[in-house]
Amino acid sequence: MMGPFIVIGIILVLALLVLAKSIVTIRQYQRGIVERFGRYRTTLEPGLRFIIPFVDTLVARVDMRENVLDIEPQAVITKDNVGVTVDAVVYYYVTDAKAVKYEVANFYVAVSKLAQTNLRNLVGDMTLDETLASRERINAALRTTLDEATDKWGVKVTRVEVKEIQPPRDITEAMSKQMKAEREKRATILEAEAYKQKQILVAEGDKQNAVLVAEGEKQAAILKAEGEAKAIENVSTAANQYFVGNAQLLKQLEVTQASLQDNAKIVVSDQSKLINVLGLTDALRNNNQE
Repeated sequence: MMGPFIVIGIILVLALLVLAKSIVTIRQYQRGIVERFGRYRTTLEPGLRFIIPFVDTLVARVDMRENVLDIEPQAVITKDNVGVTVDAVVYYYVTDAKAVKYEVANFYVAVSKLAQTNLRNLVGDMTLDETLASRERINAALRTTLDEATDKWGVKVTRVEVKEIQPPRDITEAMSKQMKAEREKRATILEAEAYKQKQILVAEGDKQNAVLVAEGEKQAAILKAEGEAKAIENVSTAANQYFVGNAQLLKQLEVTQASLQDNAKIVVSDQSKLINVLGLTDALRNNNQE
């Protein structure tokens, strides 16, 4: 009686095993490489996928995201025979999961060795000063070379960054002294320029002050001259207005006096201005009243 149940149980277990082997899950950033009896069959896209169990095999899940590969430091001789230590990092992403699986045995080792070789060649064609000043050129040249070499591997190299170029200690110390001397030189030049500008500004200030003082003195002199001229004009006007008539009367009095010296008697009109000059106005007024 237990035989049929055992058989059914075995069948169910086998069915579950087959089902488990036939269902695979591929994540969003992955691609699945499927082989059938050791030969490439297909590339699975992200999601829940089914394969034929015991016939098809999911041999790899390829990461399609951008990755970074650290190139180990290496000693390089520059064009002017200076030994430097150089390292870099390589940024890349997979464009063809099949190619990166089957076209290169070990992608990481291959890219690392290729980057080291090309970095050594690039730095070896430059002097130390050129190497230190040409990081961008080295990065661009190395990226182009690696991108061309890895294209058949289904990989795109996006950028390469040289992290450090380390000269020997004695050269580093000499460069540090040179940089210090350059900074001191620039500081001395800046101080001299500042002093020069200060002297120029002081001179300009003195000049403007002298101009303003001269302008003030000029304006004061003009105003003083104008005041004196106005005063003379006022005196002249007053003289013309108040002293001309009296001068004439004085002249008449002198003529009268000269005439009286030879005459015993002279008739003067009571309307004559001479009456005022002689002070006879009040006497004539009293006489008329009587």
